[in-house]
Amino acid sequence: MEGDLLVYGAYGYTGSLIAQRAVADGLDPILAGRDAERVEAAATERGCDHRVFSLEHPTVVERRVAGVDAVCNCAGPFEDTAEPLIDACLRAGTDYLDLAGNVDVLEATAARDAEATDAGVAVVPGVGFDVVPTDCLAATLHGLLPEAERLTLAIDGLGTFSPGTAKSMLRGLDRPGAVRRDGRVETVPVAFKRRTFDFPTGERTAVTVPWGDVSSAYYSTGIPNIEVYAGVPDRVAGAMERARRLVPALAAGPVRRAAEAVAGRLVSGPTADERAQSETHVWGEVVGEDGSVARARMRTPDTYDLTTATAVEAARRVLGGAAGEGFQTPASAFGPGFAEAFEGVEREVLTRPEQVAQ
Repeated sequence: MEGDLLVYGAYGYTGSLIAQRAVADGLDPILAGRDAERVEAAATERGCDHRVFSLEHPTVVERRVAGVDAVCNCAGPFEDTAEPLIDACLRAGTDYLDLAGNVDVLEATAARDAEATDAGVAVVPGVGFDVVPTDCLAATLHGLLPEAERLTLAIDGLGTFSPGTAKSMLRGLDRPGAVRRDGRVETVPVAFKRRTFDFPTGERTAVTVPWGDVSSAYYSTGIPNIEVYAGVPDRVAGAMERARRLVPALAAGPVRRAAEAVAGRLVSGPTADERAQSETHVWGEVVGEDGSVARARMRTPDTYDLTTATAVEAARRVLGGAAGEGFQTPASAFGPGFAEAFEGVEREVLTRPEQVAQ
């Protein structure tokens, strides 16, 4: 593999983990971000080159990314950072990856497929936990039932948060829910539906959430109807349903900005020991028009540890040309088995179509 990788947002919680892993794996990344002191400190600590630039001036951003082969954007919220970096990468002919898990951001990125193809650039968003394991499970299920019309995914064990994740969640308050119906993304109320799922740890109540697979799984599989759920205690599900009327007030600019500032001060991200004790479970089901069903589930390590591994490996593969050109999801770029290549990830097929009575 040859090529230079620039990690933007390399001093944030997740970006720092990715920079450290990239150095350990021999990628010799260039570390970048808008805060000169923090970029310089991160680069000095890891013995890396660095670049300091904000995303406010397009010509500056283009110059900064023009001399590298790929950019991995770790700087959330991605509503703010994805578009200017993608713009610059397309103009410069530089491949682009990010950790986005927001439906709107992923939809906007997918809409740039033709531009990226014309520019000869690979654009691969969602190369962290927000999306890799769920995307790969969805693609695996689609392989078992290619004629599937409905996809349901459920996640349990999302117990660790970084400042960036907390801020991104707060940014999503003005769009509390999303599902895909007949190929189109539809906005729905928070906790739109409740279901019980059979996770390895036992049955668990879950509610619909606007997880990135409402977007990405559609492009990986073509399945037109998609719902994603997150496991929560029953009392929390009830509280979310009762809080629907508060969403407009919580999403208001001043309230949201104040909450983001608090999150930045109070949320520090999990320690290595906390990450080591954390694991996440994903459950998936596809259903065909004739009632055929396939189900599978996946166990993963902590979301940040998995994100660190998947993002660096995705960057390595993009630098090696594995993603081709244009927009790709992790599963379409690297195959449905991509998630299972990482330590601690285990997949189990629960039901195959031929096991269900017709």
